[in-house]
Amino acid sequence: MFLTIPTLMTWTRIVAIPLIVGIFYLDISPTSMNLIATVMFVVFAATDWLDGYLARKLNQMSSFGAFLDPVADKFLVCASLLVLVDLQRADVFVALIIIGREIAISALREWMAMIGATKSVAVHMIGKVKTSVQMVAIPFLLYDGTLFGMVDTHLWGTWLIWLSAVLTVWSMVYYLQKAIPEIRARAK
Repeated sequence: MFLTIPTLMTWTRIVAIPLIVGIFYLDISPTSMNLIATVMFVVFAATDWLDGYLARKLNQMSSFGAFLDPVADKFLVCASLLVLVDLQRADVFVALIIIGREIAISALREWMAMIGATKSVAVHMIGKVKTSVQMVAIPFLLYDGTLFGMVDTHLWGTWLIWLSAVLTVWSMVYYLQKAIPEIRARAK
């Protein structure tokens, strides 16, 4: 099911990456750049929930969609983090933690799938909370201004992205702990 509505929505998150990055190369005001990039990120990030909902509702779930969905999420988050580091709105250390975890856990999940132990590293609530915090922190940092005349999005985004880094490490430790019995069993 390569071209279902949910899968096409997932593809939009991948297509969004050069669009969000490209906004910062346009000859427009910084305020406009920030607003456009923020709105685009929020709209495309919302497709993560919507494509899953539609896949279940329309009975269009597929193994390809299950593979592509987290890949699109990771691309969108990692590309946005790199933009934020380039704009000096996020610390490179935070980006390394988050991107490094995504690579490590993706590799762990691939290996666990190869040995038939995917349930050991199935998505857990801590991973979902981490993702939710990231999905709030990133648009706050992209916006980089005052929202509704009282919310300093840079300040809140900075706190949330650091919280996200902590949750990232916590979730990585959780998944590694779940995988250790399988790793030990295979090492013998």
